[in-house]
Amino acid sequence: MILTQEQFPDGFLWGGAVAANQLEGAYNADGKGWSVQDVTPHGGFGPITDEPTEDNMKLVGIDFYHRYKEDIKLFAEMGFKTFRTSIAWSRIFPKGDETEPNEAGLKFYDDLFDELLKYGIEPLVTLSHYETPLHLSKEYDGWVNRKMIDFYENYVRTVFTRYKGKVKYWLTFNEINSILHAPFMSGGIYTAPEELTQKDLYQAVHHELVASALATKIGHEIMPEAQIGCMVLAMPIYPLTSNPDDMVAVMEAERKNYFFSDVHVRGAYPGYMKRYFRENNIELDFGPDDEETLKNTVDFISFSYYMSVTETADESKRKPGKGNILGGIPNPYLEASEWGWQIDPKGLRIVLNDFWDRYQKPLFIVENGLGANDELITDENGDKTVNDDYRIDYLNDHLVQVGEAIKDGVNVMGYTTWGCIDLVSASTAELKKRYGFIYVDRHDDGTGTLERYKKKSFYWYKQVIETNGASLTEK
Repeated sequence: MILTQEQFPDGFLWGGAVAANQLEGAYNADGKGWSVQDVTPHGGFGPITDEPTEDNMKLVGIDFYHRYKEDIKLFAEMGFKTFRTSIAWSRIFPKGDETEPNEAGLKFYDDLFDELLKYGIEPLVTLSHYETPLHLSKEYDGWVNRKMIDFYENYVRTVFTRYKGKVKYWLTFNEINSILHAPFMSGGIYTAPEELTQKDLYQAVHHELVASALATKIGHEIMPEAQIGCMVLAMPIYPLTSNPDDMVAVMEAERKNYFFSDVHVRGAYPGYMKRYFRENNIELDFGPDDEETLKNTVDFISFSYYMSVTETADESKRKPGKGNILGGIPNPYLEASEWGWQIDPKGLRIVLNDFWDRYQKPLFIVENGLGANDELITDENGDKTVNDDYRIDYLNDHLVQVGEAIKDGVNVMGYTTWGCIDLVSASTAELKKRYGFIYVDRHDDGTGTLERYKKKSFYWYKQVIETNGASLTEK
């Protein structure tokens, strides 16, 4: 008997992904407060300014705040089934610790979600996507402080109640494991990284994990029909050699990331993490209800996937890669993008299978894409476009591997490409690092008309969605 498996199931959620802080702009419009993004003009790993400065591209972004209707119309033309965006927390609670929300901020997202639903596009909403209100960072040191759980609870109760019936899919924290590497951008932690103790860093992690589980509990109570997921930065790690010591190094490196999904899915701290805390003299402060709260586990696991790395126990061979945000060593068998991110389509199949084997929970690829220096040209018809065959090749090859994982029996809910319209990069705060199917005429010196132009990949992705993946080509 031959069992067949459709490559992409009916109802597969094709779409694109963005974050509010990278495209909305309007950083101080309609009562919005400042976020951590408004004082990081050079990206998540750059210096912090005292207040917003003109060189911060995110203050204007691509003016999605005022142009979202024309952009959503383009997404609908591509056939999007879902659109992932985030709510800017400081639009709802400008300082973060108020008791009453900002109505103008709530109305903006009402209008945005209504516009998506008009075209039959399901909103997929991240509650906290690298945009902690700046006041919470400066006044409380971000997630190091347990009071953040209460502020977050007030925020999520407010938006869950407001958007009940409009938003079915929610993510609690974007790339929650990135707090270990970018504590200010990811966790709003104002203490300088070099002064931050391991105890304080993992205490912040604990507070986020409790808050995430609490949001899951509240979401299920307010919106029984909704699905709530976690979101982690996924990166397969290969041993540099077949030396068993390298394999142990891989295991230990992977566990630093698995820790976050393990707690979200299994509802408790794993033994390997307890050992790490013991051996590093890290004693976390647990609230009386924390262990019970953590048992509120997610409905699905979402993740970003951009690259893989290797690991070794041999310190003499440790040569960090240019673009490897979570550490690791470049793989000599792989090519890299202009920004040093190694390109590994098969790694996506590996990640999907690893998560599925570990958890048997539905999986959602909510970020995957290629940042590149695109050139706007005029074609033979007089239309402005970008011949981004390199992006088409990248996405095609990754989606072929998603199809392979589905054939393996993995339950994949959907796929949203990162930066489906050009936006400001999180890591470098550049606009020249473009990801989109839609070119936005804005440049790193602040010039440009903000006009939108369809790239070649726009039409390619439209066909992929129309055919439910049947137009993909294996090489």
